[in-house]
Amino acid sequence: MTEGQGNGAAAPGNAGSGPMELRPAGPLDSELIAAIQQACFPDDPWSADSIATLAGQPGSFALLALRGGEPAGFVLARVAAEDGEIIALGVLPEARRGGAGGLLVEGAIEGAGGLGATALFLEVAEDNDAARSLYKRCGFFSVGRRPGYYKRPDGRIAALVMRYSFACK
Repeated sequence: MTEGQGNGAAAPGNAGSGPMELRPAGPLDSELIAAIQQACFPDDPWSADSIATLAGQPGSFALLALRGGEPAGFVLARVAAEDGEIIALGVLPEARRGGAGGLLVEGAIEGAGGLGATALFLEVAEDNDAARSLYKRCGFFSVGRRPGYYKRPDGRIAALVMRYSFACK
């Protein structure tokens, strides 16, 4: 994947209108991705520096979903050996149910496959029915559970570990 050059996209808050598209994201996009991540996951925000570090590791890549040039969501993924992982995926609340999530998942699958992954893993909160349904539609299936994985204001919640197999494609 090529590094994104930062396209001057506005900060989260207005997901725009028009067709949804993906573009590679690079180090110059780390502040934008951090802002989207914080809007999606306010209980566990990440810094722009941590996102830049993750995205800059060998085998890692990030994609931005844009609608009408405005940010709608992001995915951060990596591949090590034959295993890929979606590290984080978030769609702004105002852009949900508009196709960004599916486009980002498909982009992560394509990117991981292009880097030689034979499987792609992710974690999803067990109470996030919309995300679990999306991942199942995209070909992921549950392979495990991690108790207390995600922080919540009222405690912690388990994550389901899901897997996509390129052999089943």
